[in-house]
Amino acid sequence: MHKASWAWSLLFAAWILVTIATLGSLFFSEVMGIPVCELCWYQRVAMYPLVVILALGLFPYDPGVVRYAMVLAGAGWFIALYQVLLVVGIIPESAQPCVQGIPCSETHFSLLGFLNIPTFSFITFTLIGVLLFYTHKMESS
Repeated sequence: MHKASWAWSLLFAAWILVTIATLGSLFFSEVMGIPVCELCWYQRVAMYPLVVILALGLFPYDPGVVRYAMVLAGAGWFIALYQVLLVVGIIPESAQPCVQGIPCSETHFSLLGFLNIPTFSFITFTLIGVLLFYTHKMESS
């Protein structure tokens, strides 16, 4: 398989992952009624545009889209990491940005006792970053 084909496939996988994450976050908030904290909104601001940006980079294929997508994925990753550390208790609650309304350290959904929405977000941004990194690496080599 040609390098450009591999790079396109990696970018397509990132787009699929972003689309699933976006639909999942909408399902949790709109269908299940789980409240959205301030940090979650910032992560959505980083995630949702990636659906459109990556799609525009796929049809026709434009490897330059990775630069723009990496900025959003990186910002979302740092916010998700901060929230995971807040939920775990490493960052004290006094340092959280959302003290009024919905606490960012509170989890409303848990799978297997440790997979919660902030953890899913962190894993998703990590995978997107890895896919975008390898897309860029394939194109630059």
